[in-house]
Amino acid sequence: MRAAPTILHLDMDAFFAAAEQASKPSLRGKPVVVGGLGPRGVVATASYEARRFGVHSAMPMGQARRLAPNAAYLVPRFSFYRSISEQVMELLGRLSPLVEPLSLDEAFVDLEAGGAAHDSASARRAGERLRVDILATTGLTGSVGLAGSKMIAKIASEEAKPDGLVLIEPGTERELLAPRSVRILPGVGPATGEHLRRAGMTTVSDLADAGEDELVRLLGRAHGTSLYRMARGFDDRPVVAERDAKSVSVEDTFDVDLHDRVRIRVEVERLAERCVGRLRASGHSGRTIVLKVRRFDFSTLTRSETLRGPTDDPVVVREAAGRLLEAVDTTGGVRLLGVGVSGLADYTQEDLFAQAEAEVAAASVEAGVGVAAVPVDSGADAPSTAREGGADEPAVRHWAPGHDVRHAVYGAGWVQGSGVGRVTVRFEEPGSKPGRVRTFAVDDPELEPGEALPLVEGGG
Repeated sequence: MRAAPTILHLDMDAFFAAAEQASKPSLRGKPVVVGGLGPRGVVATASYEARRFGVHSAMPMGQARRLAPNAAYLVPRFSFYRSISEQVMELLGRLSPLVEPLSLDEAFVDLEAGGAAHDSASARRAGERLRVDILATTGLTGSVGLAGSKMIAKIASEEAKPDGLVLIEPGTERELLAPRSVRILPGVGPATGEHLRRAGMTTVSDLADAGEDELVRLLGRAHGTSLYRMARGFDDRPVVAERDAKSVSVEDTFDVDLHDRVRIRVEVERLAERCVGRLRASGHSGRTIVLKVRRFDFSTLTRSETLRGPTDDPVVVREAAGRLLEAVDTTGGVRLLGVGVSGLADYTQEDLFAQAEAEVAAASVEAGVGVAAVPVDSGADAPSTAREGGADEPAVRHWAPGHDVRHAVYGAGWVQGSGVGRVTVRFEEPGSKPGRVRTFAVDDPELEPGEALPLVEGGG
């Protein structure tokens, strides 16, 4: 525990939803929900206007629609959010070399390590300056908590929401925590919280009064000891600048169970290439390819294959994922597919492509089938043209609600919705007034996918 509140926790306010409102003038001040829009989708973020109706993150999207039927429901634009996050993390990096990102919109900063603060007054100045810089750079707001430990700094930022700053002086931790629910402590989820409730402990003061021995008896040595220390306000976890990634993965949940084996194979290949895109973006390669399959009955299978050396080649990963799929029975239907790469390294082995080709050829010879040529230059996130209706049918253009488009005549806009062969677009930009709505055929040649525009003029 520190004698000065020099650990800062930043949490951007309703980040995904706020970014959408900032980029779409017609949605400002209105309820906005971002997440998967299919029957199995969940809420990623809800704006504060939507939260008034009871909508919150991780809620099933169907329930959110019942609570707030008139909200705007949008598909996430992760590349857009990531670009904003990079701007925010750069600002944090100016405060200290010790920045610990927890997600795109949340991070701890050790102000003392960067010389940005040494007491309460200087810590408050640093926090207020950060909030001003974030707003000027991104057009969005963030809430800041300052304390002598990570646990208390995170609690402070939650109390500061939205768009505020709360500083908790070291030495006041026990008084602050005592009346709070046990769920406020790190590591106390629903299951642990219920276990403690059955033992008669619902507040943090109950945990402190119970004593370390009782918590160890209930929760085990490691968890019980840690929880007792935190209940008494002790948290000496350091801010860690970088965490070594253990794996990179992507997965998709389908609105309707997939039964067609060809379609399942195509989806696995697309996931493999998306996974490689993330792998390369992180500057890694990996040795172990992992396939995840959740079947119609919710049973989940994982299969893995370890190569002789690390790779970031999309063909190698795609072929390995395909081989793993061959060992999985999908006849009852598939509701989720995922592809991951683990055993990460920061280099590749040049002969892996030849290795993969040889392994595919050998497997095919054993099975008595021919080997089809696979193009090497396939791009990640390329739309699949394979459909159950037949390979010769043209692919239907899909316009996701909330995504950017550009029209040859009307300029930049975003998709409000689509269906029955039509797509509705609102034409507006971050700095404009609310724009007009127009409807086009989904295959209108003058309408194309667009790029996200910066929220602040001159921003990246």
